[in-house]
Amino acid sequence: MTTQRSSHGVLVGYALWLFGFLGAHRFYYGRRISGTIYLCTLGLLGVGWILDLFLMPLLARDAADRYHEGPYRYDVAWLFLTYGGIFGLHRFYVGKVWTGLLYLCTGGLLGAGIVYDFWTLNEQVSIANRDHRAA
Repeated sequence: MTTQRSSHGVLVGYALWLFGFLGAHRFYYGRRISGTIYLCTLGLLGVGWILDLFLMPLLARDAADRYHEGPYRYDVAWLFLTYGGIFGLHRFYVGKVWTGLLYLCTGGLLGAGIVYDFWTLNEQVSIANRDHRAA
């Protein structure tokens, strides 16, 4: 019997939940719309943020059905984005050295690039995993 590792872990979801009132854990699990709503409303004024404490396993299971594992791990990329996005750590991790340097010099393009990456990081990691497999 083989065990398959989930693409998006529950423990990382809880680590990002600390910034959940800004939608970090929602973005991590691929929930762009609700992540944006959380970002604009501070986690639905804290109520949605608290409810997500109990919904985290369901969010993780849903993301595992939509995203596939590869050499680049989603959890590492998301932790780098959430805690070091202005330095471009997540971009260096997935092999985007030039944009990583750009983020490092501009504070994540003055924050706008970080918002963009919250919307697209899952796809960026998927593409990096696909390209790595094709090489």
